[in-house]
Amino acid sequence: MAGPERQRIDKWLFYARVAKSRSLAAKLVQSGSVRVNREKVGQAAHLIRAGDVLTIARTRDILVYRILDTGTRRGPAVEARLLYEDMTPKPVVVEKPVAAAFREAGAGRPTKKERRAMDKWRGEP
Repeated sequence: MAGPERQRIDKWLFYARVAKSRSLAAKLVQSGSVRVNREKVGQAAHLIRAGDVLTIARTRDILVYRILDTGTRRGPAVEARLLYEDMTPKPVVVEKPVAAAFREAGAGRPTKKERRAMDKWRGEP
């Protein structure tokens, strides 16, 4: 599935299933959310090749991909994963301290007794 040596970045983002359409991929690049080898890219016609590292800032996460190949079509997800190596760092999990003052989401309003326990745990008078 070897594609051309160099390819437009909007086409590659579409083929790799980072964007749902090529026009959305072009908008993503033009918004300044994509970097190639740590350099901001502002044009959808920017050419990329195998070995380049893409940093893509999306709404809720940041993706870091090393391009392994340029694609020839937008195929299934299994085929799209062959175009890149995912180098995205794992998210840091911050563990919340377990204490009696925490309530489960959706448990309703705390009772007066539970409110006093939470205030005491927080150190409030």
